[in-house]
Amino acid sequence: MTDAPSAEDLEPEDEVEPEATPLLAPADGVPKLAIYPSDIADAAELLASGTGPFAIDAERASGFRYSNRAYLVQIRRAGAGSVLIDPVNHGGDPVKTMAPVAAVTAQDEWILHAADQDLPCLAELGMIPPRLYDTELAGRLAGFDRVNLAAMVQRLLGLQLMKGHGAADWSKRPLPADWLNYAALDVEVLIELRAAVAAVLAEQHKTEWAEQEFEHLRTYVAPATRRDRWRRTSGIHKIRNPRTLAAVREMWTTRDGIAQRRDIAPGRILPDAAIINAATTDPDTVEKLTALPVFSGTRQRRSAQVWLDALARARTMEVLPTASEPQTGPPPASRWSRRKPEAAERLEAARAGLAELSQRFSVPTENLLTPDTVRRLCWDWQAPDDSDHVEAVVDAFLAEAGARAWQRELTVPVLTAALTAPPTPTPTPMPEESAPEA
Repeated sequence: MTDAPSAEDLEPEDEVEPEATPLLAPADGVPKLAIYPSDIADAAELLASGTGPFAIDAERASGFRYSNRAYLVQIRRAGAGSVLIDPVNHGGDPVKTMAPVAAVTAQDEWILHAADQDLPCLAELGMIPPRLYDTELAGRLAGFDRVNLAAMVQRLLGLQLMKGHGAADWSKRPLPADWLNYAALDVEVLIELRAAVAAVLAEQHKTEWAEQEFEHLRTYVAPATRRDRWRRTSGIHKIRNPRTLAAVREMWTTRDGIAQRRDIAPGRILPDAAIINAATTDPDTVEKLTALPVFSGTRQRRSAQVWLDALARARTMEVLPTASEPQTGPPPASRWSRRKPEAAERLEAARAGLAELSQRFSVPTENLLTPDTVRRLCWDWQAPDDSDHVEAVVDAFLAEAGARAWQRELTVPVLTAALTAPPTPTPTPMPEESAPEA
């Protein structure tokens, strides 16, 4: 059983941050960008000459491209220094070209910050970590208020990372020199940061918790994306008419196909607001469509018939979408008190217990258990015939939902108490007193 940290171990640290030293450039300079297969093979050979874990980061072009692919990979290892790799600009198969790097980095632990963002695009390159350390997740478990890379580097290492180009279009070529400098700095101190935050977790007796979280993250397989992605269109909540919803769906699907084919972010093809506007007004001629905002531009005028065709398809559809997609889980918690008041009481008690647990152990409630798991447990709960088995039933439910051992150890007693608490009695209305006789 995990030794739970005591209250004394979890005294909040002094939040006054030390005077930070600006980190303006890598100590050994910005490495030359490896572009061609021979360059990438040389980078792999250099990394193989080092020792210990690999600090890894990747830059994408979110908001600019449809895909979530990596357009730059940064890796650092003790004894080898840093390498910057362009995994897409060599004209060949990225997985084949990156194979030497994937083979080398498969030999030791990876250190990433916010690993869930980078692991998918690195996997597309054939790079899979044998072990993982996520410094952002470690910061959450340590109870840090701010866990972005710059804040943690300043807090633990006394260094100041300057704001840079994280939201830039990393598909741009050639990459500017200041962007490459920024990218190299992202892995410059990751190894040192890992050691520093690991020491904090050790002091708090949370090392085992972190190890379980990192392994879960490393092996996690995301569920398939829900089919009705078009329902995420911004502003769709205002629409209830099925025919109008069909128009939104047809325009969204058309836009998505164009965006995927051209590898451009959908919002750069046509903004969500323009889709909602066109679906609501339902123009049936080029003149009416191009009179709308956005569609009057030169680029949209050239594509006017594409959008008119989508609207025309929606007008003739026999099967129309409903205002909301079929429900697969509990309804919004705001409706529980009317539909299932006993579940609402369970959820309130569970949230209160988890909030106290979060404060006691300095771990965010969402890291103790996912909110969806708690909602499903409280909504679907059916007490077992044997009251002595409640904890076992709760533990099995959490395990099935993917909760780690340390999470179950902490939360099962709290949730058991919430689920078995007697319901609040409904007040009996007082009889009205008879009016006195005149």
